[in-house]
Amino acid sequence: MSDLFPPFEPDAPEPRRRRFQAVPLRLLLPNLVTLLALCAGLTGIRMAIEGRMELALGAIVIAAVLDGMDGRLARLLQGTSRFGAELDSLSDFVCFGVAPGLVLYMWGLESLGSIGWIAALAFAICAALRLARFNVMLEDPNKPPFAGDFFTGVPAPAGAICVLLPVYLELVGLPRLVASPAVAAAYCFGIALLMVSKLPAWSGKRFGSRIPRDKVMPLFVCVVLFVAVLVTWPWATLAVLCVAYLAALPFSALRYARLMREYVARHPAAAIGPDAHLGSAHDDDRHSHLN
Repeated sequence: MSDLFPPFEPDAPEPRRRRFQAVPLRLLLPNLVTLLALCAGLTGIRMAIEGRMELALGAIVIAAVLDGMDGRLARLLQGTSRFGAELDSLSDFVCFGVAPGLVLYMWGLESLGSIGWIAALAFAICAALRLARFNVMLEDPNKPPFAGDFFTGVPAPAGAICVLLPVYLELVGLPRLVASPAVAAAYCFGIALLMVSKLPAWSGKRFGSRIPRDKVMPLFVCVVLFVAVLVTWPWATLAVLCVAYLAALPFSALRYARLMREYVARHPAAAIGPDAHLGSAHDDDRHSHLN
């Protein structure tokens, strides 16, 4: 019975309150960049609704640039986290799945009725499936060393930039006969399939990781010139980049097949299947937020 009425002790020390642990700034910066990319993607949707297509395209391009920065910033600052990885996945779906599909639909696919909406819907769904597939992929410890140089399928940011090619062509000045809504719908279906395919796409993640000292100044000049050209002729530059990227995909697949044949010739035990060791470079970039 004595436990029901504890003694009154006015001078007894109060229980120590639990304090939240301070979060290092290096963990917050990559997530802030991801949030900025998400804001850019959502702003692109708003600009498309208001009919300001140029600003909508610019917002998606900015989102793609920021998406390429957050993972590298997390690795540089050692600020990876599980929260950052999940936030990056959600941001990518909105910026590179929902936003490009809606922009393309409001640009001209709506004139096709249900067919146009299905095309935009298919692109967003394929972007979600691609992100979900790589979020659950297990890292193969026996994959060849060159596998990290290739994406499995077209990455979501590249797919988002490429699927808007019909809009670039119209802004350049080409008539709708060249980039008609019907052609744009078929093209949208094609890009969606490329994202969920197992096509080896060269990632370029390891290209230029080490720059010789005598190449630093020419690299700076090339980057400045590229930015100047992009700002001066943005839609023509993006159209050329999209065509060049899509044209390079077959050569990327052929190079991967050649490297795999050479690897299997040196390691016969690795001959499990044609896609057994296909790399997941985009997945590596996404999980750069993880501890």
